[in-house]
Amino acid sequence: MSEFATLDWVVIGAYFLLLIGIAVWVMTRKTETTEDYFLAGRNIGWFVVGASIFASNIGSEHVVGLAGAGAGGKIPMLIYELHAWLVVTMGWVFLPFYIRSGIFTTPEFLEKRFNAQTRWFLSIFSLLAYVLTKVSVTVYAGGIVISSLLHIDFWFGALITVILTGAYTVIGGMRAVVYTEALQTVVLLLGAATLTIVGLNAVGGWSGMKASLEPGYLNMWRPASDPDFPWPSLVITSTIVGTWYWCTDQYIIQRGLAARNITIGRRGAIFGGLLKLTPIFLFLIPGVVALALKNRGELQWDTADQAFATLLMEKTPIGLRGLVAAGLMAALMSSLASVFNSCSTLFTVDIYKKLRPNAPEKQLLRVGRNATAVVVVLGILWIPIMQNISGVLYEYLQSVQSYIAPPITAVFLLGIFSKRINSQGAMATLVSGIAVAILRLGLELSKDSLTPGSLLHSFGAMNFLTFAAWFFLFSVSVCVITSLLTPAPAPETIVGLTYGTLTEEQKTANRNSYSIWDVVVSVLVVAIVIFVMVTFTG
Repeated sequence: MSEFATLDWVVIGAYFLLLIGIAVWVMTRKTETTEDYFLAGRNIGWFVVGASIFASNIGSEHVVGLAGAGAGGKIPMLIYELHAWLVVTMGWVFLPFYIRSGIFTTPEFLEKRFNAQTRWFLSIFSLLAYVLTKVSVTVYAGGIVISSLLHIDFWFGALITVILTGAYTVIGGMRAVVYTEALQTVVLLLGAATLTIVGLNAVGGWSGMKASLEPGYLNMWRPASDPDFPWPSLVITSTIVGTWYWCTDQYIIQRGLAARNITIGRRGAIFGGLLKLTPIFLFLIPGVVALALKNRGELQWDTADQAFATLLMEKTPIGLRGLVAAGLMAALMSSLASVFNSCSTLFTVDIYKKLRPNAPEKQLLRVGRNATAVVVVLGILWIPIMQNISGVLYEYLQSVQSYIAPPITAVFLLGIFSKRINSQGAMATLVSGIAVAILRLGLELSKDSLTPGSLLHSFGAMNFLTFAAWFFLFSVSVCVITSLLTPAPAPETIVGLTYGTLTEEQKTANRNSYSIWDVVVSVLVVAIVIFVMVTFTG
């Protein structure tokens, strides 16, 4: 495989200098309150909100993995990239409730809507899940990507990115995160667009690419009997997981909470939805192009995950390689910064501040910075552990969201759309949900030792998409039945927290918070999603 030239290293160096410059500029601005540190003073514009939402979602492992899906025959997985409509839904449906209630975290919203127990449960669960999955997977996968791409030692690549990202996140807080993510979004999109254009040119355009693939390769819709991607389960489960991730997860929602007001937050979500459409064309297509070139004998790679790097190094001109590599590093660093900051916010606001309600602002700021530093250290300590974990378990860590999303999605959806759902129903759903998720994961890992055809084996071996769809129905049932069997919440405690309890003033303010252009662009996002679904039918 070709090596980077001097010009490539100059481009990569320029990216880092620009990133450091923005980080230093942001860090020179005073951070005196928790609102400054965790939500950038709630004064972020729509462009930065949208770019930050997008950059938080796209990690380097996401880029390489999506290209691998394109090269490895897993085209149905692109449905997760069509969740742009859910990003828009977050801005229209969920975000107004979050911003109106003045929360710092989504678990805090559960306390306002239900009780303190639901907040404690979701805060601790989210914090553990972030450290064990998001931090470890992002650091590990990012280290592999950077070490293989730049031909440097895995440890060196991982440590440099973790330490550099951790430094500006610890010192600058949310403001440093979102402004650097705005830059990283631009670099990532430029780099990926460059590779897509170069790749399509090399393969003879879209028609040349399709001609080099087997018939029906680009069909994302598999029969309901397909063992891997049955289309009904794929549509249902991807929507459940997408609702949890885009509409309720602190990791994403924190960017919307940093907006100046509901109008800006919604507009940022709509812009984020537009950006979310780009991975289909900028990350998936390079993988498909790499496969087409391999079929023609013009490229060679062993595994699908090598498709992106091989296409980059063999077909991209000198200088542009450095731009694409900088984009990959931007993807890694933005994801890391987001998870570091979200962990710090959850610990400081939802745990420490609850235990020490009278703690002064300066103390909370110090705790927030220390918490970020601890997560950075944990991320480094996880690297050797992740190196020794089997590839099978690594895949489960990445797909575990399909098992934790159903109960959380059920609680938030029912909590906002129904005023009858109470704290007992919410708590029963969360507790039973985590129990079922742990049981499923345990049985899935040990299914080979279970008797085929037995109840436990069937439970552990069921297609994960089908399982998650049934699991969501179970969660909704638990929430509704438990709520109906227990007293309804007092009406005065949930005013403005559900659609059925909005005041006339809130309804009027909501109607005045958007323009015709917000509606037009939102409809455009949905139209593009439908167009892609129709296009990828063969």
